[in-house]
Amino acid sequence: MTNLFSSFDPTTSILGMSLNWLSTLVGFLIIPMTFWFIPSRFSFVWYKILGTLHNEFKILIKSDNIKGSTLIFISLFSIIMFNNFLGLFPYVFTSTSHMSLTLTLALPLWLSFMLFGWINHTQHMFAHLVPQGTPPVLMPFMVCIETVSNVIRPGTLAIRLAANMIAGHLLLTLLGNTGSKLSILMINFLLIVQFALLLLEAAVAMIQSYVFAVLSTLYSSEVV
Repeated sequence: MTNLFSSFDPTTSILGMSLNWLSTLVGFLIIPMTFWFIPSRFSFVWYKILGTLHNEFKILIKSDNIKGSTLIFISLFSIIMFNNFLGLFPYVFTSTSHMSLTLTLALPLWLSFMLFGWINHTQHMFAHLVPQGTPPVLMPFMVCIETVSNVIRPGTLAIRLAANMIAGHLLLTLLGNTGSKLSILMINFLLIVQFALLLLEAAVAMIQSYVFAVLSTLYSSEVV
């Protein structure tokens, strides 16, 4: 089990300083220089994606009082998808598979939403603890359930992202380790399966970053 999870251990270091977390910045070297200087096809596609996300997040927030708030969630989507894709390259550390990064993204967001809501909209936040139409007998239980579900939100966000990143990489690692014991025919079949799983992991990388950003947007819309 130690060997199986060793690919997720941030152990690379120089002079005692960990270098694996630099993988969150190494991807900037891959981006073509034309993206920064002149409008290219890549930049047009990316701006189109960001514009679509902006329009969708604006609908989810349901408030025109906070201008530019969608930029927070678009940036969150971008950095998570960026790191998820970097993890698909060989010998690149997958930073989003660690709770230390995912919880760092989720916890400050949730905490700032809670502080803003309870300080500025206290009555509105109390109303959220009891769903509309709840019988008086069940109200104390609903308050407890809603409180617990609210408190565990940053944990569920962080665990969902990290678990999905770990699961796909573990499956690729397990299948790859069996290659030396297979015949030529089975190795060809294994390569096809690995390519299919790699495509699935690319889809998961996009979906999980989108889910993280959308859920964060929904949580923010409840405190406004």
